[in-house]
Amino acid sequence: MSENIETLRWNQDHFEMIDQRILPADFKYISYTSASSVADGIRSMVVRGAPAIGCAAAYGVALEALNLQDSSDDEFAKGMEDAFEVLAQSRPTAVNLFWAIDRMRTKMNESQGTVKEIANILLDEAHKVKREDIEINRTMGSHGAVLLNDGARVLTHCNAGALATAGHGTALGVFRSAVEAGKKISVIADETRPFLQGARLTAWEMVQENIPVTLISDNMSGHLMSQGEVDAVVVGTDRVAGNGDVANKIGTYMVAVLAKRHNIPFYVACPLSTIDRSITSGKDIPIEERPVEEVTGYRDCQWAAEGVNVRNPAFDVTPAELVTGLITEKGVVLNPTTEKINELFKS
Repeated sequence: MSENIETLRWNQDHFEMIDQRILPADFKYISYTSASSVADGIRSMVVRGAPAIGCAAAYGVALEALNLQDSSDDEFAKGMEDAFEVLAQSRPTAVNLFWAIDRMRTKMNESQGTVKEIANILLDEAHKVKREDIEINRTMGSHGAVLLNDGARVLTHCNAGALATAGHGTALGVFRSAVEAGKKISVIADETRPFLQGARLTAWEMVQENIPVTLISDNMSGHLMSQGEVDAVVVGTDRVAGNGDVANKIGTYMVAVLAKRHNIPFYVACPLSTIDRSITSGKDIPIEERPVEEVTGYRDCQWAAEGVNVRNPAFDVTPAELVTGLITEKGVVLNPTTEKINELFKS
């Protein structure tokens, strides 16, 4: 995916996001003009990936402020509170959503001036969130690229690429940075059932950039590891607990257990904004349950028996002891612990 394709962007007076539900068959942007419409876009998976969700939420706040810029102070305060609430309810697991909402709320409360001036300050802040995300991803990418040997065959789960962020990507950002550094790496993308983010999005991004990629179904990774065909695993994350436990797309835990069994390093690309030190372990991370239709079929095709019971947790938690290292914008934290994570926030 070339750098000039933006996952999300501001276009004159409105916000636009690539509709990731229809990739790779179709490519189009959807326009948004309010906080509630952005919340719908997040909930319905037009946009996904923790950093991208955070950026989208920041723009959702800015949109609502602009919509309210001609209102009274009291109307503005009430309307903005409603905007924060509707965005916060869109998806429960990705902590960047709440990080971005808190950042925008703090900026609003600190700002002086007319309602119109505050609205423009909030739009500037949303632009800043997006710029910073790309810079952080590039820094993480350079730290992570060092971990991969020339010729490495790297497995990834779900999509932690440019589509999951404001640009460059977290896990896929590591791959991009490794290639930019002159290393020849190849990517193994598992399908990532049930929403197929690996098959539809990761494979698409890698093909766009001519980075060698091989698609496998989720139940093939153990076999490839046992055959010595995987040199490292790099994934993204939606929330990291204070002790280093990692919540990521359902199926990540399985991959981590297999990697441990085969002595393959398991790395997690993780901006500091995704670390939630308010919770001590992964047991406290809320796990979103998504609609049963995602499991029983795909789009217009249903393959499961009518009337079957379905579970569809969207995430699982990988314990810190299975994580070889967290790749952050401040460097790589090997064998993460509460103490090591706290050190990251001291400077």
